[in-house]
Amino acid sequence: MDVANKSPVPEFILLGLSNSWKLQMFFFMVFSLFYVVTMVGNSLIVITVIADSHLHSPMYFLLTNLSIIDMSLASFSTPKMITDYLTGHKTISFDGCITQIFFLRLFTGTEIILLMAMSFDRYIALCKPLCYASIISPRVCVALVVAAWVVGVMHSMSQVIFAHTLPFCGPNKIDSFFCDLPVVFQLAYVDTYVLGLFMISAGGIIALSCFILLFTSYVTVLVTIKHHSSGGSSKALSTCTAHFIVVFMFFGPCIFIYMWPLSNFLVDKILSVFYTIFTPILNR
Repeated sequence: MDVANKSPVPEFILLGLSNSWKLQMFFFMVFSLFYVVTMVGNSLIVITVIADSHLHSPMYFLLTNLSIIDMSLASFSTPKMITDYLTGHKTISFDGCITQIFFLRLFTGTEIILLMAMSFDRYIALCKPLCYASIISPRVCVALVVAAWVVGVMHSMSQVIFAHTLPFCGPNKIDSFFCDLPVVFQLAYVDTYVLGLFMISAGGIIALSCFILLFTSYVTVLVTIKHHSSGGSSKALSTCTAHFIVVFMFFGPCIFIYMWPLSNFLVDKILSVFYTIFTPILNR
């Protein structure tokens, strides 16, 4: 059928995680708790770092920005999902869906670059401590954060422009609790196989490459720490281990979803919960 003869979809229906009322109430309580803890915990980190002059160092500057991104990542869809469980109103306008895609890609793209910057900071601090002050200067930290946001904006804009070119004039039910390109594009009135290849090249390979770089960096740092048995090294080991857990939980679901965009929707929904709700709470 000719796409021109079909009306565009004005809104989408978010099917959420379950149709069971009992499970929806359970998710409402759990996700509400996680959201509050995420916002309060990350806000305390930001306030503490700003208020304490002893924490005005590159590592804590990057940590503060990570907290801001985590609060943003937790807020782009979770409040709507929590509200939907109470009201039963699970629709989202086309523009609202595109907006969710924009902010999701903005915050995830920015966080990827920021995690790489934090990895670079720890690598220099532990592997080249004598050069740390000259390499990781305040100006460099600001440049890294600005670069992270610029990359995030460019990435999100490219995805939004791509989404706007898709013809949505058929099914409007999204089997998820938020809008993301790998799920939404399957509703488009075009060949999804070609779009699947695009998702693999634009999302999965980039995420996998960044994860490999981060993994290599943290392995190098951990090996360096292993050769230094002291109190400071123990603290550094704890910090790097926590960072690596965040990296693994953030990149793992992303890599799976974007490398296999045509995979099972139930698996995708479960994995989406990890990097949009669970991961932001780990920045403690």
